[in-house]
Amino acid sequence: MQNQNVSTRRHLLAQGALGLSSIGLSTLLGDRLDANPKKPALEPPHYDLLPKQPPRQPQANAVISVFTGGGPSHLDLFDRKAALDKYAGEKFPGSDIKYDNAGQATSIVMPCPWQFTKCGESGMEINAELLPHFAGIVDDVTLIRSMHLPNIRNHVAGMRALTTGRGREGWPSLGSWIVYGLGAEAQNLPAFVALILRKNPPGSPFWDSRQLPSIYQGTIVRESEPRIANLNPSRYLRGRPQTRQLELLNQLNTTHLQRHPGEHDLEARIASYELAARMQTSANEALDLSRESQSTRAMYGADNSTTRQMAEACLLARRLVERGVRFVQIWNYGWDMHENIFASLTSRCQATDRPCAALVTDLKQRGLLDSTIVQWGGEMGRLPVVQDRGAGKKPGRDHNTEGFSLWMAGGGLKAGHVHGATDEFGHRAVQDIVTQHDYHATLLHQLGLDGDALQHEVNGQPVALVEPGQGKVVDGILA
Repeated sequence: MQNQNVSTRRHLLAQGALGLSSIGLSTLLGDRLDANPKKPALEPPHYDLLPKQPPRQPQANAVISVFTGGGPSHLDLFDRKAALDKYAGEKFPGSDIKYDNAGQATSIVMPCPWQFTKCGESGMEINAELLPHFAGIVDDVTLIRSMHLPNIRNHVAGMRALTTGRGREGWPSLGSWIVYGLGAEAQNLPAFVALILRKNPPGSPFWDSRQLPSIYQGTIVRESEPRIANLNPSRYLRGRPQTRQLELLNQLNTTHLQRHPGEHDLEARIASYELAARMQTSANEALDLSRESQSTRAMYGADNSTTRQMAEACLLARRLVERGVRFVQIWNYGWDMHENIFASLTSRCQATDRPCAALVTDLKQRGLLDSTIVQWGGEMGRLPVVQDRGAGKKPGRDHNTEGFSLWMAGGGLKAGHVHGATDEFGHRAVQDIVTQHDYHATLLHQLGLDGDALQHEVNGQPVALVEPGQGKVVDGILA
């Protein structure tokens, strides 16, 4: 009889009749368990998504990361260098440029064709021609001009470094660590959402929990309907039929758990089905952009074909954070510009500038910016010299992880502030350098967490986002 029950249960799960199996609801598993085990080490640890009190008073409780994968050119957007004009078309006065693609490299200095403008009361100097809407929010922003990824050259390693702390594959993501440390505010929505635009970033997924328990994994929300795969049941199962199947599954699972005490993963899965059923209402409401006013949609550019994709992503991010989601990461890959960089950069900025600036403005108007950190940037910048891909090709810029820019806003960070600097050509960070470990330590600090203490033990060995002794809180950007 026992085997019959088990077989029936497995059959139900395998059929996927409830339409819930591939939602990515591992972020919601086990809301009944305890993430801070108090029992002796011989007792298996328990994990949950209940809200946790961080060790220090947090300045923020949520993060929205707009990850511009590929490497936006800091030299053409955020970090004007007069030396590029002075030496334009001449050989770079030095021999220490670190190329990623030496075969297509040149040593010819490439100037920036746009004028930079001092914007806002802070006088932050940026390319307001390409970023006119960002120019309107600079007084809410901290611009870091001294990002540096040690010993990293390519995209995948860079994206891993900024999302997992290391350039190597196989480590938990930033969002998973945040949820591991803080739990979830909302018990009817994913705590960690990965919102993917255009295409999956190379080397993905960067929303995996890896060594952390799978309940901390990110849930994928797509740019088009259905936003979450298999969230809703088939038509013939809606209403009472689904309720009855859930009741039967719960009975079978409970019976199985009673016969196999200590199977906490099973207990977590039972809880996940209850949460998944609630998500069918809550998630659909949160992801329904038709509920937004016309004035809000216009501010983001949601009805404009050029900006619609990013506008909807930013609107979704705000709606999710507003409803208690801890971490939303918008993946906007497409900033890798090895050729024809000036036309490509213009196009990408036209598509993203208005929505991203609107996100900061909207959060501020709703009183959410103080408790939400918004981050914009990629895994690298670009080099100050021409990359030439051959006859008929327009020039671009190669990768630069030695020194580049990203910006942050809200969550107890300084407003209207520029931190750090690169050398006269924008090649290397030389002042107040910020590595990925520093960035993560600072982000965790603002969330009330300690980067040195936030660890998880795997087979007797500690795993952490910030490598021990490597990261420092960047006090210079804290308000």
